[in-house]
Amino acid sequence: MPSYGRIYQVNTKQKLRREDIELLAPAGDWDCLRAAVANGADAVFFGVEKFNARARAHNFQSDELADIMSFLHLYGVKGFLTFNILVFEEELDDARRLIEMCIDAGVDAVIVQDLGLVKLIREISPDFPIHGSTQMTITSPEAVEFTKPFDIERVVLGRENNLKQIKMIGDQAKLPMEVFVHGALCVSYSGQCLTSEMWGGRSANRGECAQACRLPYDLIVDGHHKPMGDVAYLLSPKDLAAIELVPELIEAGVTSFKIEGRLKSPEYVANVVSKYRQAIDDYFAGRDPKRSAADMRELQQSFSRGFTYGFLKGTNNKQLVDGTFPKSRGVFLGRVKQVLRDAVLCELEAPLKRGDGIVFDAGDPTKKEEGGRVYDLRRKGVKLEGEAEGGLIEIVPGRNDVDLSRVHVGDRIWKTSDPALDKRLRQTFETDKPYRTFPVRVHVTGKAGEPLAARWTDMQSGVSVRVETELPLAPAEKRPLGYELLAEQLGRLGGTVFRLEQLDVDLAGDVIVPVRELNALRRRAVELLEAERQRPRTYIKRRVDVYADARKESRPADGRTAKLHALCRSLEQVRAAVRTDADYIYADFEFIKQFPAAIEVCREAGKPIALATPRIHMPGETGYFRNILNLKPDAVLVRNTGAMYYFMKHRAERPEEHQPKLIGDFSLNIANHKTADLFIDAGCERVTPSYDLNIQQMIDLLGRADTSKLEVVIHQHLPMFHTEHCVYCTFLSEGTDYTNCGRPCEKHRASLRDRIGMSHPVRVDEGCRNTVYNAIEQSGAEYLSNFLAAGVGTYRVEFLEETADKVREVLDLYRRALNGEVTGTYVWRTLKATNQLGVTRGQLVK
Repeated sequence: MPSYGRIYQVNTKQKLRREDIELLAPAGDWDCLRAAVANGADAVFFGVEKFNARARAHNFQSDELADIMSFLHLYGVKGFLTFNILVFEEELDDARRLIEMCIDAGVDAVIVQDLGLVKLIREISPDFPIHGSTQMTITSPEAVEFTKPFDIERVVLGRENNLKQIKMIGDQAKLPMEVFVHGALCVSYSGQCLTSEMWGGRSANRGECAQACRLPYDLIVDGHHKPMGDVAYLLSPKDLAAIELVPELIEAGVTSFKIEGRLKSPEYVANVVSKYRQAIDDYFAGRDPKRSAADMRELQQSFSRGFTYGFLKGTNNKQLVDGTFPKSRGVFLGRVKQVLRDAVLCELEAPLKRGDGIVFDAGDPTKKEEGGRVYDLRRKGVKLEGEAEGGLIEIVPGRNDVDLSRVHVGDRIWKTSDPALDKRLRQTFETDKPYRTFPVRVHVTGKAGEPLAARWTDMQSGVSVRVETELPLAPAEKRPLGYELLAEQLGRLGGTVFRLEQLDVDLAGDVIVPVRELNALRRRAVELLEAERQRPRTYIKRRVDVYADARKESRPADGRTAKLHALCRSLEQVRAAVRTDADYIYADFEFIKQFPAAIEVCREAGKPIALATPRIHMPGETGYFRNILNLKPDAVLVRNTGAMYYFMKHRAERPEEHQPKLIGDFSLNIANHKTADLFIDAGCERVTPSYDLNIQQMIDLLGRADTSKLEVVIHQHLPMFHTEHCVYCTFLSEGTDYTNCGRPCEKHRASLRDRIGMSHPVRVDEGCRNTVYNAIEQSGAEYLSNFLAAGVGTYRVEFLEETADKVREVLDLYRRALNGEVTGTYVWRTLKATNQLGVTRGQLVK
C-alpha cells in the first residue's frame, strides 16, 4: 500500500472537528461490546436474536436492549440496532414490537434495509432515527434523494463507491454518509445477492449468507475449461483495509467509519478499533496517520484474506481478487526453502516467536493443511532467545503438530495466531477499571448552619446535578474546609467514569463538616450523574396497526385474460417473442446500443416494449436514463431507487413530455405490502415481488397487497451474484478495469462451473458489472392456480440464452397453462426446469 510521506493539516476550510467523525464498531456479544468501548469506538452496531443480517453471530437478546444502551451511554457511546434484512408479511407485527422496544430502550438509531419497514417506523414514530443500510444498495445521489421523504438521517453507501463518487454523493445529496473501512468484502452488491437462497435456502437478505463466493469455481470460456493453475476462488475478494485512506475519506465527506465484523472475535474488535482510533486522532492532531508495518501486521493477524482498498481508489480487478485461497491466513512469513529432519528453513519476512500458530500452504486450501504451534526457533542450528525478526530461520513445529513429510519446498508459511497479541488485546477490556473517564466541574457553596451544597457538572454532556450534605456546616475552630481537603475528598473518583477537572470553592467563613459527609455527597453526585448519562433518549411513539393499510379482499383473476410478459436478452429473442401472444416485451440487453433495434421490432409487430435499467446506478450515470427516455419506450423496468427518483423527478418537471410507465423490478426487494405500496405510491404502475419470497410468503403478501399492481415472475434463470468485480477483465485480459481490458466480454461467453459440475453463465451490463445466473431455469408454474385465486393478473417469463424456437415453446406452454389447457406440473417437467418459486419452495408444494 502507498505511504503518505507528509504531515497532514486539518481542513480548516470545512472546519472539520474530531467530534464530527464517528468510529463505528461491530459487536456480536458482550465481550465485543466491551472491546469496542475500551478501545475508542464512538458508536457500536449490534443485532438481536431476530431481524438482522448476521443470523450466525451470537447476537444479543431483545430483552437486553435496555442494559446494552445503559452500558454504552454511560461511556458516551451510541448504539445502533441492525434491522438490515427484508421483513416478510407475517413478520410485520413482530417487527413493530421490536421497534417499540428499541424506542423504549433509547436505541440511538436502527439500521434498516426494507423500505416497507422504514414506512412502518415512520407510522410508529416521526423522530426515531433511521439509517439506510448498505443492503439498500444506495450508490448515487439520486438514491439518497429517494430516501429523504422518510427522514432517514444517514445512509450507508455501497462498498463499491470510490472516493470520488463518495464526495460527489455527499456534495449533491447533503446527507451524512457512513462507509465501510475495514473487514470482509462481499463480492456481490449488498442486497443484490441471491446465491445463498438458490443453493442452500439461506437468504443473504435474511442474515443467513452461506458464503458461496468463497467456494472454488472452474472458469468455462466459450464452452471450454480454461486452466487457471492454483487460482480457483474466482469470486472471493480480499479483505478491505482503508486505514491509510483515513485523510481522503474524511476530506471526501465521510462522517462514519464503519468496521465490519459482528462474526469476529473481541480481540479482532479491540485490534481494529484501536488502530483506526489512532489514525483518526493523528489526522486531527496534524500527524501522519499512516500506521507502522508492525500495526499493519497486527491487523492482518486478527483476520485477513490479504488486504485491499476495495473499490475506494477505483476499480482494480486484479488487486481485488487473489483467487488462491478463500479464508483468513494471517501474516505471511515466507516460503519453505528446505525441509529438515525436525524443522523447516525459511527466510522470515515477519517476526515469529515460540507459541505462535503457523500453517503450511501448498496451494490447495480444499485439502488438509499442515499446521500447529512453533516449538522452537534456530539460526544455523543454534537455539534463538526471544523473537526472530528476519533472516534464515529454522522453524521447529510442535512434535505432534506437523507431519513434515507433507511439507514441500516452496510452500507458503503463514502465521495464523499470536497468543501474546491476543493477551494484550484482551487486557484492554478484561479489567475492573473504567474504560473511559469524563471530566467534571464541581462548584461548592455554603455557610455555617446550612448544608454544604455542590453543583457537579458533567463537562462532556453539560448535565448538572445539585447535592447537599445531610449535616449542616459548623464553624471551624481549627483546620477549616479548604480547597486542598475538598479536592482530595471530592476527587476520589477511582472506579467511576468521572475525574475531577475543576473545583470552585465559595464558602462563607471558616466552616467544617465531617469527612464522611463529603464522601456521601461525592457518591450521591456520581450516582446522579451516571443515571443522567444512562437515561434513555426519548422519542415520540404511537401505537399502530401494521395491517391497517392492507387490502381487505381480493378478486380471483381469469387466467384466459391474464397478461403474459416476456423479458428478452437478445434481439433474436425479441423477434421470436413478438410472434407469440405475449402481451408485453421487455428488453434487457448487455449494451444499450441494441435498444433501438428492439424498439423497431416491437413497433412493427404492434407490441408494447419496456426497457430495463441497470441494477446499479452510480454517480454520473443518469445519461443511461436519458437515453432510455429519448427512445420513448412504453415502459421502463426500474431496478434501483436512483432510477426511480430520476424518472419521478422527470415526470414532475416535464409532465408534457412522453412519460413511460414505471415497473418496479425484483431488485427493489419488495417483500411485504408496505414496500409494495411505497413504490406504487412513488409512481410504479406495477411492482415485482422479491425473489427472497417462498410460495407461502408470496401468498401472505398477495393476501394484503393490491394484486392488480403486482407482476409475478414465473420462469427465469435466477440472477445470483450481481457484482462490480468483472470476471472477464480479471481472468481474460491483462487489464485492470474497463479502460484497458480490451472488452473480452464482447468476444467471449464465460461461465463458472461449481463443484457439482453446473456451469453458471456470467453476463455483463452497460456499466461493466457482472451478473452470475443460475445454470438451470426455475418455474413457478406449479403455483399459477394459487396466484390466480389471489388475484394476480400479470406474469413474466424471463429468458437468458434461449434460442428463438425455445422462446416460442416456453411462452406457448405458459399461455396454455394460464388458459387451463395444461397443468403447471406439465410445464416445468416439459421444460426440465426446477419446480421452485424464488429461492425456496415453501409450504404449498403439491
